[in-house]
Amino acid sequence: MRERLSSSGHLSFTPAVYHAGMDGIAWAASAMTAAQTRLEIAAQNLANGSTDGFRRTLARGSLQARGVRVDQVRDDEQGALRRTGRALDRAIVGEGAFVLRGTDGRTIRTRSGAFTRDRFGALRDDAGRKLMATSLAHGSYVRSGFLESSNVDAVGEMVNVLEAERSFETAQKVLTAIDQSSQRANSKMSEFK
Repeated sequence: MRERLSSSGHLSFTPAVYHAGMDGIAWAASAMTAAQTRLEIAAQNLANGSTDGFRRTLARGSLQARGVRVDQVRDDEQGALRRTGRALDRAIVGEGAFVLRGTDGRTIRTRSGAFTRDRFGALRDDAGRKLMATSLAHGSYVRSGFLESSNVDAVGEMVNVLEAERSFETAQKVLTAIDQSSQRANSKMSEFK
């Protein structure tokens, strides 16, 4: 396998062997599906670019026996800390999460630490979920008066959108060219009959 890092920081792998079991139409279709997945990932990242504590998703592309495949991997890089001056805001420095319980009893883990105190003195997020605990890895700590920004690079994600659109268009053109070639070949074959 050969590794390649794209301009947007996405790592892709290219196997050294050709998969003869697929025809050109199937390859082009899988490339279009992969481009669509990349576009969806970039759009999700852009939509959450201003969500505190959001961790962007990376697209990892690879060639498989059944075509092009894109896997989603969470980027655990720390987002920038932003001073808010509000004493109840919290930011985790390092690895960890705030453990919250919703009114439905479900427990979630989040990096967003914007809290307010309810009338009973409990800390709650803007969705009304109660802070139950802070789970920290060794060496991690919490800073009061700060929030962690998302780790999304908006410009990089816009580049990812453009790259995904171009990949889709290229695969679509290949698919059209294969179809036209097939039609011409069929037309020529019918002339010989």
